[in-house]
Amino acid sequence: MISALRGTVLSVAGGTAVIDVGGVGFAVAVTARHALTLRTGTETTLLTSLIVREDSLSLFGFPDQDSLDIFTLLTGVTGVGPKSALGVLSELAPSDVATAVAREDDSVFRKVSGIGPKTAKLIVLQLTGKIAARAVETTEIPSGPPPHVRANVERALVGLGWPERSASSALEQALESASPQEAADVQGLLRLALAILGPSPKSGDSR
Repeated sequence: MISALRGTVLSVAGGTAVIDVGGVGFAVAVTARHALTLRTGTETTLLTSLIVREDSLSLFGFPDQDSLDIFTLLTGVTGVGPKSALGVLSELAPSDVATAVAREDDSVFRKVSGIGPKTAKLIVLQLTGKIAARAVETTEIPSGPPPHVRANVERALVGLGWPERSASSALEQALESASPQEAADVQGLLRLALAILGPSPKSGDSR
């Protein structure tokens, strides 16, 4: 069982990161929000889950124990495979999953691509009582984005072609209208900032 990897990030493309561990490159499936934090050439540590199938061995990587625990619980739900579980964690933080289950709110899971109404209900039903109480108790989202969220959004905007000043200004405007959940989520905050900025400067260069 491969339960963790520590090595250099060789590449990050889509939902796959390749980690060099002692000269061996491991392809690891990661969430979209996790991928944004990984930088080629830097060292990282991933907690992993190895999924064994008849025709494949697949590694799924996570930045912390809570994410790995929720992934493991989700893959134990009828009708939820590892890719769907990863999709849930791409949209929801572990604390969001815990809160939704505690409140018996399956609508949160229906918003995730690939999760239908029946599966959403099963997630709530089968995870009830399995998520530690402390996870639910600590789900209150603090005001303002965590530092890494702000940094990742600004970096993404600059990478798409906007000057740092414009990226920073759009981020501040996005924060004014963002819900607490959006302010704590890289993808949610990035969508708001992009809506404010409009078409990418890079797309304009090709006219």
